[in-house]
Amino acid sequence: MSAVSHFQGRERDDADYKVRVLLVDDQIIMIEAVRRMLARHDDIEFQFVTDARAAHAAALRHRPTVILQDLVMQGADGFQLIRAYQEDEALRDIPVIVLSTRDEAKLKAHAFAIGAHDYLVKLPDELELVARIRHHSAGYISGLQRDAAYRSLSASQEKLARVNEELRRLAALDGLTGIANRRRFDEAVHVEWQRGRRQQSPLALLLCDVDHFKLYNDHLGHPAGDLCLKKVAAVLTGQLKRPADLAARYGGEEFALLLPDTDLAGALRVGEACRAGLQQLALPHPGAPCGYVTMSMGVACIVPGEDDGPDDFIARADAALYDAKRSGRNRVSAAG
Repeated sequence: MSAVSHFQGRERDDADYKVRVLLVDDQIIMIEAVRRMLARHDDIEFQFVTDARAAHAAALRHRPTVILQDLVMQGADGFQLIRAYQEDEALRDIPVIVLSTRDEAKLKAHAFAIGAHDYLVKLPDELELVARIRHHSAGYISGLQRDAAYRSLSASQEKLARVNEELRRLAALDGLTGIANRRRFDEAVHVEWQRGRRQQSPLALLLCDVDHFKLYNDHLGHPAGDLCLKKVAAVLTGQLKRPADLAARYGGEEFALLLPDTDLAGALRVGEACRAGLQQLALPHPGAPCGYVTMSMGVACIVPGEDDGPDDFIARADAALYDAKRSGRNRVSAAG
């Protein structure tokens, strides 16, 4: 368990790394003797408790870096108190130095066995007491600092991972329309091609081109052209019903729809719905013969195999798009 479990949920300050001693002893003469010893050391903060029943709460309240624990107290067993510290996540890592009037090996062994870190016979020499307090506190504080640094590093790594994930997401999106970009499309078509080949399932591709788009920009300007492309993207994405379906800006005024597990008939239905949806918007187009924005679409569908590849697949859809353009535009053509 971390040495700083009782500090979680709040910011750490410099006081958390100060040497703090809690003496648990019901003998006032012993408390005064220890207080006098430590009073000569300005960097050590001293607290005490005489009621054994209040020791646990005092430790939680004062957050000591070391506990000086008497073994024999009125109405309490010092060993039981040490066990109670060990059972509390907030206290189990705080070093406990036993203070006892009895210099017996058996008692020392038992104290160490239940979790004490050190054992001193009353009344210890000031130099020895301070040295042991500093030694055990330094180890505990080092644990605090190590765990704080670890949490900070972990938080930074988590933040970096979130930022990287967001950057990856943004890198896969077209900045104008907000749908997938060409890079994302290229990745997806290769992934879906391999999946279709493994599962022997159909894969459909629709390549779309806004008709007479150069004339649209010439008549209405590029800001209007950008808005037009955004609306086309919205029409395309509006027809995609499954998570695996992908709409991408293929380049300029060209778009692509990648439809896994879709046969030719299904792809043609999607293409016709997209074409009709844009036509229904009736976006004015001064340069088009019909007077509004339309698009042409080429559709290819294949069960991926060993003898062909994604490039051939895309070329078939592109050829179908060319046929749609040559046949009068504002139509959906299937690859032969």
